[in-house]
Amino acid sequence: MSSLALKNLNEIKAKGLKSLYPEKTKIAVGMSTCGRASGAEEVIEAIQSEAASLGLDIIVTPNGCMGLCQKEPLVDLIRPGWPRVVYQQMDVKKAKEIVAALKENKIIAKYILCKIGEETHLLENALHRYNLNGLPENMEKVPPYKEVPFFGKQQKRVLQGCGNINPDKIEEYIAAGGYTALGKALGELDPQGVIDEVTRSSLRGRGGAGFPTGRKWSFCREAPGEPKYVICNADEGDPGAYMDRSILEGSPHQVIEGMVIGAYAIGAAHGVMYVRAEYPLAIEKLTRALDQARELGLLGKNILGSGFDFDIAIERGSGAFVCGEETALIASIEGTTGEPRQRPPFPAQKGLWGKPTNINNVKTWATIPLIVTRGADWFSEIGTEKSKGTMIFSMVGKVKMNGLVEVPMGMTLRELVFEVGGGVPDKRAFKAIQTGGPSGGCIPDSLMDLPVDYDKLAAVGSIIGSGGMVVMDETSCMVNVAKYFLAFTKDESCGKCTPCREGTRRMLEILTDITEGRGREGDIEILEDMGTTIVDSALCALGGTAPNPVLTTIRYFREEYEEHIKNKRCPAGACKGLFELWIDPDKCIGCGQCLSNCPSSAVSGEKKNAHTLDTGKCIQCGICREICPTNAVRVK
Repeated sequence: MSSLALKNLNEIKAKGLKSLYPEKTKIAVGMSTCGRASGAEEVIEAIQSEAASLGLDIIVTPNGCMGLCQKEPLVDLIRPGWPRVVYQQMDVKKAKEIVAALKENKIIAKYILCKIGEETHLLENALHRYNLNGLPENMEKVPPYKEVPFFGKQQKRVLQGCGNINPDKIEEYIAAGGYTALGKALGELDPQGVIDEVTRSSLRGRGGAGFPTGRKWSFCREAPGEPKYVICNADEGDPGAYMDRSILEGSPHQVIEGMVIGAYAIGAAHGVMYVRAEYPLAIEKLTRALDQARELGLLGKNILGSGFDFDIAIERGSGAFVCGEETALIASIEGTTGEPRQRPPFPAQKGLWGKPTNINNVKTWATIPLIVTRGADWFSEIGTEKSKGTMIFSMVGKVKMNGLVEVPMGMTLRELVFEVGGGVPDKRAFKAIQTGGPSGGCIPDSLMDLPVDYDKLAAVGSIIGSGGMVVMDETSCMVNVAKYFLAFTKDESCGKCTPCREGTRRMLEILTDITEGRGREGDIEILEDMGTTIVDSALCALGGTAPNPVLTTIRYFREEYEEHIKNKRCPAGACKGLFELWIDPDKCIGCGQCLSNCPSSAVSGEKKNAHTLDTGKCIQCGICREICPTNAVRVK
């Protein structure tokens, strides 16, 4: 790397530090998709207008998502002399209050999620210029970062920039250590040296089966044929999964830097980011970031004066779930129907336009700069024997704290759900967790002490996949859950191979019969036989993993299937016509919520006295059960 390039980066870093930690108050609003959906755009406008009306000289800026989507909109307050504080669940009224409080050098403690001091800040340059003095009187009432359970057990490495930098400012990414890895790779390592470091780290792909990344890169580098390509698979299609989207929206340069390093190692001159068209904000952030990187010589010709040429184009995915499979993704980029093809040859041998191609997931590319900067030993110091580092999960469903979490590989499912996620809300009992998206398996409470890694989950019939996790409670019917996910994969099947096209359709028909009271003896065995046949014979991973939700729910919740078939009863109260609701008089407090919200007037009773439910009028909509504060509405 040329000395001129190094000098320029150092100047930009100094500028970025002033932007991250200015001499005056800065308020940053989480403006990723989750924040915007919760009203962040109105909040940032309110902060700007209130500051202007009060004559306050403050900086108002957007940030990415911190991960705690349950508490959006999140607002950061960074003020010289104070620890950083994070306000939760902001709205226009609250936003104006926190700005007005600054006029009097105060905080509104009741709105604060946590405070982040020097010892817990996520960036290397954390509050290095601030002396903590002149604090507001009520600052001690605010819990520090590590005392908030959602954050306490996390180790944010890949996500360290998300929610801490303005994704629109490349100088802030550089100030936080960004593009240091690229400079090291181009200036100190040859291509094989980069591959050796990635191999030694034991990084496994973060978007599917967990294939060793260094080995994958080696295959592509050694494959004959020019030019070579690298692709970022950002076709995130799992229900409830949004890890890739949040990284692209919150720290797009991290993914770009990883791709440039990978291209240098593999010998590729061209890169493609294949992003779902349903991610317009991610595409907007990426487009801006690519332009900024080109302007600074971090993309394009003669990157950082090294003589290495590489650039990236964005390709919008057409929304087909199957295009997350590598060969189908390549077909989509080439302009043909997004269908998988038989392997071998693998993409590393014959990929895009018939040339050697390496495809990695967003999270994998975003991990590369960390490994190159800090080293393989640093990366592999946490995790399990065969699954090193951290993993990012999106935790959704029946859990108190929905959001993105980054935890060491090997953390147990129980720690994830009950400590990081806060457990199941509404005093309901935990029932199962599904990992790995619609292709994953459903894991019961008896296995919740299982450490999370690729091999341990595979042993119980599930997968890590891209990191989706759906938590289910006692109101979840496992037969209905299996039907839901199989319906998704059936609809998303490309139809190319018979096992997936016909097998998933027939399995779904049987599951539908069971949930509607038409189940027959022998249905369970047919589902098992068909499921294992599809696993063994489907053309691609989508078909090969589609039966997982069915096979694991039969494996761990067989009695629930049998209850549906033999007694025409749904124990969870989810399959209409197969259950009756009643109100437990010992738990009912007579609050009247079920009475006032029942669409069929099936509930009766006096306020503060136990209510009753007329099963003849009940349409089994489940509203009363959902809103009951004491869990008094039960299933017969």
